[in-house]
Amino acid sequence: MTTTHDTTPNTDEDEGPQPSVNSAGGMGGYSDGSSLLSDLGGIALFGIQIVKSMPDVRHYGTEVLRQAGIIILKSTFIIWFMMCMLAAEIALEAHYLLAQLGAGGYTAVFSATGDYTVAPEMWGWILSAKVACGLVAELGSMRISEEIDALDVMGLDSRAYLVNTRVLAMVIVTPFMFVTGTGLMYILGYYMNVHLFHSVSAGGYLSVFWSFTTQQDLLLSLLQGTIMGLLIVLVGCYYGFNASGGPVGVGKATAKSMVINLVIVSVLGAVFQQLFFGALSRAPISF
Repeated sequence: MTTTHDTTPNTDEDEGPQPSVNSAGGMGGYSDGSSLLSDLGGIALFGIQIVKSMPDVRHYGTEVLRQAGIIILKSTFIIWFMMCMLAAEIALEAHYLLAQLGAGGYTAVFSATGDYTVAPEMWGWILSAKVACGLVAELGSMRISEEIDALDVMGLDSRAYLVNTRVLAMVIVTPFMFVTGTGLMYILGYYMNVHLFHSVSAGGYLSVFWSFTTQQDLLLSLLQGTIMGLLIVLVGCYYGFNASGGPVGVGKATAKSMVINLVIVSVLGAVFQQLFFGALSRAPISF
């Protein structure tokens, strides 16, 4: 009597656990609230370490300028383009809304208040998508390929060389990029309302515009954009510098950085608008 044995391998048992199609988690790679809170705490500690090690960046002045040049060359025009598109939409809405009410002469109110309040948020959104995600991909690739470990072995302070230089570069380029972008928004709003739609005369537009805008408003708007830029770059550097898990891990880190940065821009935008511009007697937005 012969006994036969089934030699077919049991694939369900031998292949081990299979990755879930939802392994990336729910909200941008976060499977639960605890991981999100853990990352927020990690970002805060990472920021403290960056501040403490900022004096070390004096050894890498050339790298700071190189990173500043990279940000300007690769990100400036897309940021300016999106800010100008926002200004065009504001001018368009102002013209058609106020023209129906017989108040076309006040279209400059929309351009004045809208540009310096909404411009920082558009600035933050594009920085999150263009600059921060690029930093995660760049630093994350260096981490998983052990280039960052190699810098540490060579005796270089990898955090100061890779992170502090990029944060300082952002501080350097923000005034140029943000102020120029805001200026382009003002120019485009003026052109559309005065020369394209003929809503108001040039003198009437400028008179109303400067009645609702002061130098303080522009400085506060710049301050808001600078704070947003620093936090956005910090978040991008955190996820890139601490990436793990190979290319998949870098992809998840990029998604997480985008989620966190969008939340930061939205929350800070609401807070700063109320704090800086909510109590203006000439154009209050508070209730």
